[in-house]
Order: sequence, then structure tokens, then C-alpha cells
Amino acid sequence: MLVRAIQRTSREDIYAATGIQFMQINTLYQLLAMADSHDPDLDRAERLLLIPDLIHHFLSGSDVCEYTNATTTQCYDVARATWAVELLDRLQIPTRLLPPVVQPGTVLGSLRAEVAAEAGGALRVVAPATHDTASAVAATPLPANGSAAFLSSGTWSLLGLELDRPTLSVAAREGNLTNEGGVAGTFRLLKNVMGLWLVQEARRAFASSGSPLSYEQLSALAEAAPQASAFVDPDDERFLRPGDLPSVVAEYCAETSQETPPDRGSLVRVLLESLALKYSVVLRQLEAVSGRTIDTIHVVGGGSNNALLCQLTANACRIPVLGGPSEATAIGNLIVQAIAVGELSSLAEARALVAASFPPRRYEPIGDWSEQRQRFDELLRIRTRQGVFQ
Repeated sequence: MLVRAIQRTSREDIYAATGIQFMQINTLYQLLAMADSHDPDLDRAERLLLIPDLIHHFLSGSDVCEYTNATTTQCYDVARATWAVELLDRLQIPTRLLPPVVQPGTVLGSLRAEVAAEAGGALRVVAPATHDTASAVAATPLPANGSAAFLSSGTWSLLGLELDRPTLSVAAREGNLTNEGGVAGTFRLLKNVMGLWLVQEARRAFASSGSPLSYEQLSALAEAAPQASAFVDPDDERFLRPGDLPSVVAEYCAETSQETPPDRGSLVRVLLESLALKYSVVLRQLEAVSGRTIDTIHVVGGGSNNALLCQLTANACRIPVLGGPSEATAIGNLIVQAIAVGELSSLAEARALVAASFPPRRYEPIGDWSEQRQRFDELLRIRTRQGVFQ
């Protein structure tokens, strides 16, 4: 569907309208598949609600779409602050389904009577930043001078900068960077990178072969394993699919003339070092496109609990890493609601409260990773020349 959309319009037109990273999972291509297959649901439906908006509908009866999630669909025009109607018309996706868009912090109403009876009162329903990364970044105590990048680390990794306007340059498009709407008029210039899904899949494969291990045990094995034995590109599409991850890594290493990880600790170390090195690649892209010099990475989400990954990220990126809070998405949801009802005055005050409540753990760079970065960069160049990636 992604290729078909580009053929019918152009990569340039889609990015100019939406500013969103090209990924086959985007809502735009799901809707295009429905339109092209003449899915009867498109004719029967009165309104398109994303999952958080559907939950709000169940709670309060609202039928609106919250802004931060709308911007990630690749159906929203970030420059015009409205749905990308012209683009959707060209792709014959029915725009009559699109709901009004509201900002995070909008009071949507009170609980429906039947819900209020069960919940114990007619509570207000407030739209938070419904995209999980938007809430996570809202709860990231970034400095006002813009010198820190955020890394929302979990199953996926989202590495980026908080800006006051979208970046729709040729360099941003060619780097496949994404512009997602944030809280308080901000934008997240970021890139989606594979995350700890790789370790989750490795753990699942170990368990299915009769060797169940906790994440703490895997981290300990990885920390004791040899350094820089091999690297993989975490964003190679073969790693996106569930399967026998150790075998997939072995296949990748064979294709790239690298040694296959001989044991579980070595495999996990290869995955974590590869993630850290991919972060260093994206960080350089962000600096080049934004013109900023980044001096710190603030890691939030579950990945902030992985001390080895945080340390490897500091090593690979050559700047300090601050880890925590791990439950940033839930905290961000809470502070947007607190601002909406007047308990907090602003995003700046909320972030100061987060910083005081959840002091981060600091990781300083250790060692010289120039050789590892050079090897990893060359691996990516070779795979690109071989036509592995678009």
C-alpha cells in the first residue's frame, strides 16, 4: 500500500502534506487498502475514531479525534493544522468520516450516565495526549534550551527533538524523519527505531527451547559477553516479524560475513549494541536536519530500566544519558489532565514536578567507540548499496 500511494501521488507530496515518516503500518495505508478493496465498512461507517477516541466515546459520548494521535496517522496536514483532505481525496479515501480534532487537555464532557453510575460520580473526561509517545515526552523533563534529545524506549524506540514547528525540509524527508504533534503547541521531530522487541523475541525463543530467563538474567549475561563481536541493523524488516530470532540474527550475520553469536549473552549484547549504534546514526541525522548540537539524551519508558542499554547508548553517542522515569506515558497522561483542571499551570511547571519526583540516573560515556561506529556505519552503507532498504 505504501508503494501504491507513492505511485498515485508522490513521496514529496505526501511528506509535504503530513511530515510523517514512511512506514507501512501508518493509518493512511490501512485506509487505502480498505478503499482499494471496496471494504463495505467504509460505506457503512459514520465516523472514524482512533482507539483512544473510541474509548473517550464509550466514556463520554464524544466523537472527536485528539490531535497528537491524529498527526501520526499520515492523514493530517501538520502545516495547515487540519486533515490532509486533498491528499486523501487523491487516494479516494472518504474524508466524510473524519472527526473534528481537539487539542490535548480538552475537556470532552462528563461520564455517560450509565458509566457514572458504575464509577461513582459524573467525573469529567479529559483528552490527554493520546499518542503514547506524546504523553511520554510531555513527562520528560527536557531543558528549555533545546540541547537534549528524548528517547522513548520500549518495544519501539523513538528518538527525537522537541521543536516549536514542523520540519518539512528535503533533508528531513530523505532522512525519513517524522513530525508528530505534541503538548502545548510542540512538535516531535523524531525517528522510529526498533527497540526492545528484539530482546523480547530473543527471550521468547530461549523460553520455547526450554531455557526461560528473566530480563535481569539476560542483561547480566550480555554484560559479561564479548564486546563488538557483530552488529545488525535493528530496522531490517526481517526483525519486525515474530519468529525464531536467534536464527534470524544468524542469517543476518552470515549474509554480512560476521561471526554468529555463540551463546545467549552474546546474542543479547549484539542486539543492545546494535540499538545503541543505530541511535547514534539517528542522533547525527537529527543534528544535521535541525542545526542543533545535542549534548544529552533523556531516556524514558521501560528501556530506561535497562542499565546496560543506557550505558551503551552513552558510549555510542558520546554524550551523557539520563534514565527515567520508566512510566513516562502514564505520568504524561496525568500531568496533561492536571493542567486541564488547573492543578498545574503549565507544561514547564509539570516537568519541574516530574524532575523533582523522579530523579534520573546518569550515565557518562565510557571508552572510545569510534571503531564500532565506523563498522556499523559501513554495514548500513553496504546493505543500502545491495538494495536491502528503500
